[in-house]
Order: sequence, then structure tokens, then C-alpha cells
Amino acid sequence: MVGTVRHWPQRDLVLRTPRLELRPDDDAGLAELVDVAYAGVHPPERMPFLVPWTDADPRYMGRGSLQYYWSERARFAPEAWALHFLVRHEGRVIGVQSLTTTRFAARREVDSGSWLGREHQGRGFGTEMRAAILGYAFDHLGARHARSDAFADNVASLRVSEKLGYVRDGISIVAPRGEPVENVRLRLTAERFARPGWDLVVEGHGPELAGLLGAA
Repeated sequence: MVGTVRHWPQRDLVLRTPRLELRPDDDAGLAELVDVAYAGVHPPERMPFLVPWTDADPRYMGRGSLQYYWSERARFAPEAWALHFLVRHEGRVIGVQSLTTTRFAARREVDSGSWLGREHQGRGFGTEMRAAILGYAFDHLGARHARSDAFADNVASLRVSEKLGYVRDGISIVAPRGEPVENVRLRLTAERFARPGWDLVVEGHGPELAGLLGAA
């Protein structure tokens, strides 16, 4: 066990908020996450993702989701990494909150992305889980900037960004389903971060993990 933690130190990382627990993905949790995805993430007539993974053949979407997260683990390195936090409420996986970057040691910039199962939306979890990873990035990793994006019609995601202090930083035109969609780019500095009225509890962040993330 000690050797595993030494070689894969993110295994013991935990972020705790008043209602949520965020841990980097594990296989048992990914199985739960797949079940949440199959139960529904968004209305079928809307596509909120740059990569329309929820349009995949239902027979293979679960397998494809597992393969994606496994491939992200395989590529994990100080030069480019992705922490995909499984978000749990009352012990159940309800979604995922990702924190990604390249060349963090030099750039000190992170990106984020997330989704929640439909039955868990509209309860403030999206704001709480994004605030958690921003607090971790700014206060424990030494990030200076955070980026995110959302389609112009994704009002809920844009509202979360606004609450946390992001400012708009341009647009791009994308076509996840073959039709043009305006994608809004967002940027946040550590100074502008609108901190929540609760304290983030971080466990399992030590020198080994900081070094692996380029934050030492």
C-alpha cells in the first residue's frame, strides 16, 4: 500500500466541502459514474459538451467512458496531467469535476470541466465542486489563472462561472453535432476568485503529489 501511494500519490487526495467529497477517479467509482451517465446528463435535444460523448451508441458508451478515464491515467505526467475528481454526495457518486493542465510548473494555469447527473442538478452542487477544485488549485498548487468554457446557451454553467468571479475571454465557434455553436471562453485569476463562505478541507496533498503535479 505504501509503495502504491508513493508511486501514485494522488490515490489518497481528498477534497471536502460542506456537502461533497471529491477524490481522483478509481475503478469502483467509475462504475458508479457510468451508471449516473446512463441515467441522463442533459436533455437529448441539447448537447453541452465539445466532444458529444453522450451521443455514443448506448451499448458502448459505458465501455468508452471507462477507456477514456483509463487513458487519462496512463498519460499522467508532470508535463501534462488531468485530475478527474469523482464527486460524491452522501457516499454516492453524482458526477465528475476535472482539473487539467499542461506545463503547469511554468504556466501556473489550470482548466476545468464537469458534469452532474440530471437528478442532482439545480441544487448548487456545480458551484460547490468547482469552488473546491479552484481552492485546491490556487491555495495548494500555486495556480495563478484558471480557465473554463461553456456554450452560450448553457446558462447554468455560465452562472456558476459568474458566481465564482470568472470574466469572459472571447468566443470560438464549434460544432459538436455538425451545427455551429458559440463557445464562451472564461478566465479567472487567483485575486478575482469569489471564495465561498466555507473552508475547503484537503487531505493527502504532500510533497510527492506536489512534485508530480509540477507544483513543488
